[in-house]
Amino acid sequence: QVQFVESGGGLVQTGGSLRLSCIASGLTLRDYAISWFRQAPGKEREAVSCSSASESSTTYADFVKGRFTISRDNAKSTVYLWMNNLKPEDTAVYYCAANLMRRRCLESPIKHEYSYWGQGTQVTVSS
Repeated sequence: QVQFVESGGGLVQTGGSLRLSCIASGLTLRDYAISWFRQAPGKEREAVSCSSASESSTTYADFVKGRFTISRDNAKSTVYLWMNNLKPEDTAVYYCAANLMRRRCLESPIKHEYSYWGQGTQVTVSS
């Protein structure tokens, strides 16, 4: 059974940093493009960043470029999202998921291509 578990969220002040972790089980992580998405209250779930299979490329949403970094440790079946210079508008539940349709990330990941969503981790940035 495939399972993704996110962790690392919390409450930080504007300008602070967090590192989110996404631990995968039941699949070979290196074979999949993995994306982080986020969903704020009352808003649609949106793509934040993607790491292609075999770590061949990464993509970022414009609103996090230069502040967030995605990385993975395939040996640990873990994908990370390093978040710096956090802003109140980054407040959301953050999810990771695997792309079952392509190995290489699109500039704008398509939500319905992803599966095995975790339960999410809450990030709250205070002003």
